[in-house]
Amino acid sequence: MAEIDDQRKRDTRTSSIGRCIASCISVFLTQFTLALIPRFLYTSPLLIQLALSALVLVVVLGLGGRCRRVLGVSASAPAFVVLSIIYIWAIYVTVVREAIPLFRDILFHGEVAMLIIGFCSIFKRDPGRVTPGPSLSSELCEGSISEVSETISLMGRVRYCRSCEAYIKGFDHHCPAFGNCIGQNNYLLFMALLAGFLITESSFVACSSKFASKSSILYQTGLESSIAADLVIGGLLFSLLQLLWQGIFFMWHIYCICFNIRTDEWINWKKYPEFQHQVKSEQGQSSTSLTFRNPYDKGILGNIRDFLS
Repeated sequence: MAEIDDQRKRDTRTSSIGRCIASCISVFLTQFTLALIPRFLYTSPLLIQLALSALVLVVVLGLGGRCRRVLGVSASAPAFVVLSIIYIWAIYVTVVREAIPLFRDILFHGEVAMLIIGFCSIFKRDPGRVTPGPSLSSELCEGSISEVSETISLMGRVRYCRSCEAYIKGFDHHCPAFGNCIGQNNYLLFMALLAGFLITESSFVACSSKFASKSSILYQTGLESSIAADLVIGGLLFSLLQLLWQGIFFMWHIYCICFNIRTDEWINWKKYPEFQHQVKSEQGQSSTSLTFRNPYDKGILGNIRDFLS
C-alpha cells in the first residue's frame, strides 16, 4: 500500500512539473507573438493590434488543447497566470522603470506584491466545502447528481462543482485561473483580487504608455524599434486585453452582489427549486409556465451587507 502511495506521489509530482513546463512555453509563445505585432504592424491602429492580440491568445489556447490530446500534458491555468504576472513585472523592472517617478515605482511594486499574496491566498483557501451526511451520501450513491443537488440546495445554497467533485456553500463558479472554486468563504477575497488585477494592469498600461511617450517608440518604424520596445508594447496589448474582459467580469459580479445571485444560480436556475415560480396561464387553459424569482434578494443595501458579512 505504501508503495502505491509513493508511486502516486511521484506521478503527481511529474505531472505538476510537466504542466508547469507547458505553462512556461505557453507564456513564452504568447508574449513573443504579441511582441511581433508592433514590430511588423507598427502603422496599424491600436484596435487592429488589439484584435490580432486577442486572436493570438485564442490560438495559444487552441494549441494548448491540442498538446493535451497529443502529448497528454496541458498547461496549468494558475501557473500561466503567475508566470504572466512575473513576466509583466520583469518587463517593467528591466525596461519601463527608468521613465517612472520613484513614488509611482514603489506603488507598482506594492501592487504586484499584493497581487501575488492574494493569488496564493485564494489558491489555498477553502471556498466552503460541505461534506454530505450519511443520508445524503447514500442518496448520492443511488441517485443522479442533479437529484442530490436539488436536495442539498435547500441546505443554504450548497451547490455541486463538477470540476472539484465537491459540494460548495455559496458556490458561484469554478475559476480555472485561480485553481479553486469561488464560494462563500472566498468570494470577498475573489472580488478584492479581481479589483487588484484591474488596478495593477491599469498601472502597467499607464507606466508603459508614459515610457513609450518619453522614448518616442510609438513613432518608430519596425526597423528602428528595439526588442525591448516591442516587448513593452506587447505587454501593453496583453494588459489592455486583460482589462477588457476582467472589467466586464468584475461588473457582472457587482451585479450579482447587488441582487444576491450567484453565477451558477443564474445559469442553472431551473435546477434549483427555490428559484422556480409557477405561473398559471389565463382562464380556460390548464398549462402553467415557469418563471425565475430570487428568494435571496433583500434589496441592494441588504445584499451588500450579506456579501460583506
